[in-house]
Amino acid sequence: MAENRQVPKRRWFSLVAGGIAGGVEATVTYPTEYVKTQLQLQDGAKGARFKGPVDCLTSMVRQHGVFSIYRGLSAMIIGTASKAAIRFVSFERFKSLLVDEQGRLSGPRAMLAGMGAGICEAVLVVTPSETIKTKFIHDQNLAQPKYRGLFHGVATIIRTEGPLGVYRGLFPVVARQGANQAVRFSVYSTLKQWVQARHPTGQPVHWATTFGIGMIAGTVTVYTTMPLDVLKTKMQGIGAKERYGNSFRCVLSVLREEGLLAFWKGATPRLSRLMFSGGIVFTVYEQVVRLLNATVDDERTAAPVVAAP
Repeated sequence: MAENRQVPKRRWFSLVAGGIAGGVEATVTYPTEYVKTQLQLQDGAKGARFKGPVDCLTSMVRQHGVFSIYRGLSAMIIGTASKAAIRFVSFERFKSLLVDEQGRLSGPRAMLAGMGAGICEAVLVVTPSETIKTKFIHDQNLAQPKYRGLFHGVATIIRTEGPLGVYRGLFPVVARQGANQAVRFSVYSTLKQWVQARHPTGQPVHWATTFGIGMIAGTVTVYTTMPLDVLKTKMQGIGAKERYGNSFRCVLSVLREEGLLAFWKGATPRLSRLMFSGGIVFTVYEQVVRLLNATVDDERTAAPVVAAP
């Protein structure tokens, strides 16, 4: 009976810890996400508006103020907190189904569990939140921006494009998130198991080591999945449906007009974000789970023993 009660409790821990980790990560790293999206939205056929990440950042701050680089943050926080919660809950679920008799998860199985988690978060959270964020950033570049705030913007998108307007780029988002988490979790799990094998039995891995492992996992993720990220951004921009029609046509258009390297556009700011986001999200997640576990253990230990009358 005790074991059955513990399973949902651990899932609840994953949900809470994942949400907190995602919210912290989104707030800290959002300016790099903003710059990456601006660079990807540039139309190579019309000439580059920004020379690079630094020029983009300074130009937007100079023209629109410091808070301009946080446009779309509210949608990003809601989306990132939700997707991180779903990511860790679903990963733990897939992991429990794929571990071997010793409770260890091999690299290929970690990749499979991560892919499943990425697909879950893409369908349930990432596509609508990323679409809204991308349209908000793109709208800011128009001579007369249409969106006055989060709720007005979402209502406008749904009114003009229908409910599916917030699900633009579903295929590239599913592909990107599945690839992202397959790479991230497999690299992270492999490195963590390697570190734990060299630790004294029962001793937890130090948070700084967790942060470093997360940064490495984030770095590998960036360069292996960057083309999918660029495709996702292109397909979620304003007017993407009219211009590209579908993901395949978008790929051909970018290749023809901007060249192969355009699929790695925005890699530098994305690297800055995912390096630190990987470190932040894994570290915060594991620390929160550890705190919740300690709280439950303390409550059990402190429970008073009532003598029978």
